[in-house]
Amino acid sequence: MSDAAETADITGLLRMAEVAELAGVSPATVKHYLREGLLDPPPGAGSDDRIVRTSRNMAYYPPAIVERIRLVKRLQEERFMPLRAIRELLAEGPEQAQRLVGRRDEIIERALSRSGGGPSTSREELLARTGVPTSVVDKLAELRVIGDGASGYDAEEVLIVDAFMRFRSTGFGEELGFTVYDALRYVDALEPLVREEAQTFLHRMVDRDVAPDRAVELMLAATDPLRDLVGAIHGRVLRQEVLRERRGG
Repeated sequence: MSDAAETADITGLLRMAEVAELAGVSPATVKHYLREGLLDPPPGAGSDDRIVRTSRNMAYYPPAIVERIRLVKRLQEERFMPLRAIRELLAEGPEQAQRLVGRRDEIIERALSRSGGGPSTSREELLARTGVPTSVVDKLAELRVIGDGASGYDAEEVLIVDAFMRFRSTGFGEELGFTVYDALRYVDALEPLVREEAQTFLHRMVDRDVAPDRAVELMLAATDPLRDLVGAIHGRVLRQEVLRERRGG
């Protein structure tokens, strides 16, 4: 060990395991980011942002590196950026990378504030309005098709329950084998699609530098047409499946 390493000031610095725990990643991920040059100090950084190596196999890291790891992880998972592109972006300065994720966060926050309005429906009101049995509401909540209703039910949850009861009224009841569990099939099928849809929307809005308010307006305006589009595609695919069965699969 060199004299410089022996006298290095490691006050306030973190070990690898501490960095990984605070950043919410594995030590292997931290090491990978280090090898890829993603955790180098940003341009103009002072000595407080430097990694201090006390031996070949021991280093101490500045607390700021935790936020850089989180930023890299978000760019990977939310922007689908390869590590090479992230490295080039960070080389321009962390402000640009922070701006990308910051604009995304702003769109999300504004969308939540504008789409969550309207009075909630109490459990008693839901039961009276839809005629749904208590056992069905409880089972839908257990299967996470709707919430538990502790703070009431939002408009979408009321629509789900109402649609489920109208579906039952057409003759698709438990005597034919159709139960609450059939609703779960749609949740399982739609969740990956909607997750991809949301990520694609946010990615394009941020890439094209669309103002957050305008992005939210577009999202809300598309809700009903998308609902109709999904319903129409479902109807067409269902008819094609019936025709396929008639042809013998």
